[in-house]
Amino acid sequence: MRQTMSPELRRRETISGYLFLLPSLVFFIGFVVIPMVMCVATSFTDANMNSNEVDHFVGLANYIELWQDPVFLKALVNTIIIVVVSVPVVTVFSLWVASAIHKMKEAPLSFFRVVFYLPVVTGSVAVTVVWKWMYNNYYGIFNYLLKGVGLIEKNINWLGDPRYALGCIIIILLTTSVGQPIVLYVSALSNVDQTLIEAAEVDGATNFQTFWRIKWPQIMPTTLYILVITTINSFQCFALIQLLTSGGPNYATETVMYYIYYTAFKLFRFGYGNAMGVILAIFIAVLSAVQFRLAREK
Repeated sequence: MRQTMSPELRRRETISGYLFLLPSLVFFIGFVVIPMVMCVATSFTDANMNSNEVDHFVGLANYIELWQDPVFLKALVNTIIIVVVSVPVVTVFSLWVASAIHKMKEAPLSFFRVVFYLPVVTGSVAVTVVWKWMYNNYYGIFNYLLKGVGLIEKNINWLGDPRYALGCIIIILLTTSVGQPIVLYVSALSNVDQTLIEAAEVDGATNFQTFWRIKWPQIMPTTLYILVITTINSFQCFALIQLLTSGGPNYATETVMYYIYYTAFKLFRFGYGNAMGVILAIFIAVLSAVQFRLAREK
């Protein structure tokens, strides 16, 4: 017979639970909730980070100015391009690699996981320095190889040419973004019910039918997580831009995150920068909600 917990014991366990949560809760409120509220509040002011001046309420002026700012519109388009390209490529490539290696023995499987995950744990500055050398228009390895095989006649200024700069940034972002999804997909595919796969194979199902009807539904929660995390990381692309191009040339690699940083901490237009942050948060929230909705329909 099931025993019910006494009200006193339930109260003591509830208090203990909240006490264990208190440090994380204080951190979350102090460093996430309060800054978010302050960000939204100051986006309606002309705050400029000058302690000697009083912030004035300007209503929707910052938000109206955003949609008339050609630099912001260019940064928004670049950011959307990065998201549209990187999210599906990272997801599909990670799933393909994970499908190819998840049945390997422990030693080669560990080797491939380390190889693909290494860029994730390597410092962004170190990764950027290596890529900057490879893209160098005088002695970079890409120009050396392409000239060696006769595909180009003269060196290309990869990061200094508006035609190539954004694509170069996306390539770097892809190499540093596939590590975690591959590891997650390997784990998810290893946990798929093998009895269902064996039964499907006995009934004559093809590899595609087995994947689409059995494996794909079981790894959908992992796919949803990867989609959301990759989307957020792509929208927040900043370090690569700051270290390689500073938004140039001619705003070809300008992103919303970098423009927020430049506006708030270089031009000291804190309220205007926060307005951009609010718009970016809305874009991320809406796209994430759409991904959750589509995943539930699957």
